[in-house]
Amino acid sequence: MDIRDCQMFIQLATTQHFGKAAQASHLSASAISRQLQRLETEIGKKLVERDNRQVRLTPAGRHFLEYAYQTVNAWQQLRRDLSDDPKTISGELSVYGSVTASFSLLSQILPVLRSSYPGVELKLRTGDQADGIERVLTNSEDCAIAAQPDVLPKHLQFLALQQSPLYLIGPTMPCVLSQRLESALAANLALDWTQIPVILAEHGLARERFLQRLQQLNLNPPIYAQVAGHEAVVAMVSLGFGVAVVPELVIKHSPRQDTIRVLPWFDDLQAFTIGLCARQERLADPLLQAFWQSAELAFVD
Repeated sequence: MDIRDCQMFIQLATTQHFGKAAQASHLSASAISRQLQRLETEIGKKLVERDNRQVRLTPAGRHFLEYAYQTVNAWQQLRRDLSDDPKTISGELSVYGSVTASFSLLSQILPVLRSSYPGVELKLRTGDQADGIERVLTNSEDCAIAAQPDVLPKHLQFLALQQSPLYLIGPTMPCVLSQRLESALAANLALDWTQIPVILAEHGLARERFLQRLQQLNLNPPIYAQVAGHEAVVAMVSLGFGVAVVPELVIKHSPRQDTIRVLPWFDDLQAFTIGLCARQERLADPLLQAFWQSAELAFVD
């Protein structure tokens, strides 16, 4: 067993697919399969369960994955310690985040990273930002751009980079909902929430804080839809299907910002803290250290 076996297994565990792991490792799928078989023979344990679509780690596989990360990290740290030039650090780092948050933060981090560590290559995966922390916890990603949860899971480290207020938004297009909102605004009245449908994200902090406030006020508005991601929430609001709570960051970068408006209700919700999240033991990885330090430098006041 050598460092390449550990690197291969990390790719396989991350992608959960022989073809994708082979592509990332610049090998054939059959070569990855043979390398895994040799590794399992040497260890004496089955490391993955295979089916036609994906692979799943066995308990022994999850244990070996921790060892593989530690081994690769130690090797990279040794290479870094033996070099006086940070520009010699090279490799690929997987980062997960929503399209909006990734664009907002990476547009500031990448110039610093590429200047100081040109050999570090980011592999960006995008999706619902509410999934970011779970993907880090399961070792699916090295790092995630996410909102800081009220309780940070054990073994995770969070680097706060910026704040984003939460706002209640509604549509600007002429529709029944817009008329109800306009009537309440014109008369300076409280909303009749029995007549105001809401759009919720399937999960995440914005959903939790919106529902908490509704519960505190004993309000039970009709839920029109639950969708994945803040961008999808904004799209539903822009079409006049309901009101929703989303971070200011999403509003500022939304291509639909002209079709929505910020409403004056619920304007004191706790803001999002957006930043980077990673497993504490992974911060020993020189690649992750380089990205983390670049983020700190990019967001220094």
